[in-house]
Amino acid sequence: MKVLVCDPLDLKAVERIQGAGLEVVEKVGMSPEELAEELKKGYEIIIVRSATKVRRPAIEAAQGLKLIIRAGVGLDNIDVDAAKEHGIEVKNTPKASSISVAELALAHMLALARSLPQATQSLREGKWEKKAFKGIELHGKTLGVIGIGRIGREVAKRALCFGMRVIAYDKYITESPLPEVTMVSLEELLRESDFITLHIPPDPAGPVIGKAEIEKMKDGAYLINCARGGVVDEEALLEALDSGKLAGAGLDVFAEEPPTDERLLKHPKVTLTPHIGAQTKEAQARVGEEVAEIVISFAKGGDT
Repeated sequence: MKVLVCDPLDLKAVERIQGAGLEVVEKVGMSPEELAEELKKGYEIIIVRSATKVRRPAIEAAQGLKLIIRAGVGLDNIDVDAAKEHGIEVKNTPKASSISVAELALAHMLALARSLPQATQSLREGKWEKKAFKGIELHGKTLGVIGIGRIGREVAKRALCFGMRVIAYDKYITESPLPEVTMVSLEELLRESDFITLHIPPDPAGPVIGKAEIEKMKDGAYLINCARGGVVDEEALLEALDSGKLAGAGLDVFAEEPPTDERLLKHPKVTLTPHIGAQTKEAQARVGEEVAEIVISFAKGGDT
């Protein structure tokens, strides 16, 4: 059985798959056209992360493909409908990176609350502006979690340890998975939250947070997006930051990646990271372990 690895995968996972007797070919950085051509060579399994896009042309060009594995949470870089039409299973690893993404969301919150990037830059410029960086505490503030799935729950647990009040809205979950977290409507969450963190997939209907939603938020609130770029209207976000409606935003994901909008990249009220939510040693090891388990189980004819 041949396995094609299209994006970097933990070395131990690759070795484990090879140790199970499977042939592994690693080809990173292929264009959509190159991927389609490569899949004509008869791979039964392909493994991707977020960089490789598995669209309909590649799926239709594939010879003998049976399983696509997304080493991560979302499936927006895979044409799932096209895969199903061709009898190809699609799997992901939703549990592996939850803690890492949750910790990054909290890191953005802390960085915004205490002006860490600005204070660091000030010191590097030889200044000592102690009175210029008066921040706020997370303690006693209300955190609104939009999407209380695996990642959202991990964020909530950590926010509770900071002494925050945590409320949540989820399109599919009505009962709170944590006794200390209160489920509310989206409007109530927008109205009451000092910080809002997003942990949802893109909505085909458009951004979940746009101008109308921002207008309902508290003046001086903060918005954190470590989910997907498309869930926030970046033009509306910039307008809110410039007007002072929002005090700041923490972004790990962008509508265009890498982003090119200088207004967003250089905005003094924004903390930025290059889609690194799952980029920890621990998360990548767990992702690799989960991928290897799926591959080996599938190769043995078991349940993936």
